[in-house]
Amino acid sequence: MLRLPEAHRGLFKKPFGTLYASVDELLPRLEGRAVYAVGDVVTHNLLAAGIVPDIAIIDGYTMRIPCTRSPLLQARRLTVKNPPGTITGELEDAIAEVVGHPPGVIFVDGEEDLAVIPLVLAAPDGAAVLYGQPGEGVVLRLVDAAAKQEAASMLSVFVRG
Repeated sequence: MLRLPEAHRGLFKKPFGTLYASVDELLPRLEGRAVYAVGDVVTHNLLAAGIVPDIAIIDGYTMRIPCTRSPLLQARRLTVKNPPGTITGELEDAIAEVVGHPPGVIFVDGEEDLAVIPLVLAAPDGAAVLYGQPGEGVVLRLVDAAAKQEAASMLSVFVRG
């Protein structure tokens, strides 16, 4: 299991991609791409806009409050444990599985906030990864070599254990 030390939490407050006020603003950027969503609200908003993500990673909460808008997708569902502030091997394995064989929903028992990092690393070039930026909107990260390099750099501040 990888754990994010408290001292490095600030690094993850800034958007890891382009920040949009709403999902509606970025819809044109999603055409022809695999769409991967991290978070209950982003997934719900994509579905409301008529976009069914190829992969959704949710935990049933938004900003630590139970989310009553959890999406009920018709895709295969995997459940994994992932405590707050961590990236477990179980989460990484589930991401690899659904990226290799979409569609899929990963339901996280714990917290899915950091899943965007291993998701970008596992995603094919050209995929669109979306996640919520609390109080600000939605972040879109198009996967390419630079995105993978930045994700690997972010992962380097985690500690094993």
